Formats: sequence, C-alpha cells, structure tokens
Amino acid sequence: TRNILFICGGAFVDLDKIIQRRLGNHKLGFGAMEDQLEAAQKGRDALDHVEPEDLLSFGFIPEFIGRLPMITILSELTEDQLVAILTDTRNALTKQYARLFDMEEVELEFRTDALKAIAGRALERKTGARGLRSILESVLLETMYEIPSAENVSKVVIDENVINGDAQPLLIYQTPEQPPKAVPED
Repeated sequence: TRNILFICGGAFVDLDKIIQRRLGNHKLGFGAMEDQLEAAQKGRDALDHVEPEDLLSFGFIPEFIGRLPMITILSELTEDQLVAILTDTRNALTKQYARLFDMEEVELEFRTDALKAIAGRALERKTGARGLRSILESVLLETMYEIPSAENVSKVVIDENVINGDAQPLLIYQTPEQPPKAVPED
C-alpha cells in the first residue's frame, strides 16, 4: 500500500478561542478587558494544544478530521524571517525584480528600511510570505513600465517612504559621457 501525505494549511481564525474555552482560559466580564494583550499571547500559545475535538467545534467534519493523523501548528513568521525570504532565499523576490530591472540595464536597490517596511506590511495584513509579492508588485509596477522609455536611468532606489506611499522611487541618472575636449594646437 502507498502512504499518502495530506497537508492541510491555512489561517484558522478564532480556533485559539475554541481551544482556550476547552482549556478554561476564556475570560468574560470586567476582568476580560484588562487582559486583552495577555489573552492574545495565550491565544497563540493555545494553538500548541489543538486537539481533533477543537477542529470539530471549529466546523470540520469528522470524516475529514479522521484523515489527519498528526496535527502540527506553525507559528507566524517574524519580520526578520520575512526580510530573509525577500533577500536570502535562492529565488528571493528582490533578486527576481533586480533581474527584471537588469534587463533594462538598471540597478535596483532596496534599502534596509524598505525591506523592513515590506515585511511589516505583510505582518499587518496577516498575509505572511504569500503577501510579499503583491506588496512589491504594487510598489514597483509603475516604475517597471516607465524604465524602458526613460533615458539614462542607471539605478532605482526603494526606501521606506516608497513602501509607505509617501514618495516615488528614487531614480539615479547616469550622466552622458562627455566627448573629450579638443586640445588646441600650438
């Protein structure tokens, strides 16, 4: 017989609340407002204790849960991990976009604050690594269309202000080479 690996992934919103209720960590009443930050941390920690019965309460059907012999929770990526995905992986998104700009003989530079802003925006949106491409696309799309018709652009610099929508990418132009000055004959 063959063993089939079945992976089920996604964002299971409020599953942590179901687990907290089962574990007895759910608070109601006056004290609940004071402990919102603590409850959020406990919510993330609660996912470590997920059981098939929690998935049933969440809405999964028993036939489906029976096909999940092992349940493992993955924690959210951190800002540093998202920046590493943008820059350090073999097919890093920043490298892909740099290659596209390189086809037009233009260097693409991402400043460190820009990379952190991209990662921060993905964390805000709760899109994780999947959201990085759409953020970069929205920031670079207009520039990618303008570069082929722009003359003498040698470099495009992206900083935090560009990511936040407060500025346009910085275009650095190369100066056309000056013809050598004619030396007067004596």
